[in-house]
Amino acid sequence: MTETATSPDPDLVGALRALSNPMRFQLLQWLREPERHFSLEGAIADPVEVGVCVTHIQARVGLAQSTVSAYMAELQRAGLVRATRVGKWTHYRRDEQRIAHLVAELGRTL
Repeated sequence: MTETATSPDPDLVGALRALSNPMRFQLLQWLREPERHFSLEGAIADPVEVGVCVTHIQARVGLAQSTVSAYMAELQRAGLVRATRVGKWTHYRRDEQRIAHLVAELGRTL
């Protein structure tokens, strides 16, 4: 009996690709509890409701702003975080519904 190969869900593959970078994986973990993992002194928005500013993320990881922005953009393209502009600053928070969907899909796939 021959089994037909099915293509993997491209959204799931994109999420796994985004998480294959250890720093992006760590950032997503930290965003689960932003008050615990980021120094939010001077924050202009609620880190849970709106997200954590790239400036605060950069201060935590010690990388260039452009690198942090590129990492966050990759997580956003994968549907793992949502970006919100507040003035000239971009804030990121996890997309819990999307993450739950991808985890469920991974469970069904594997």
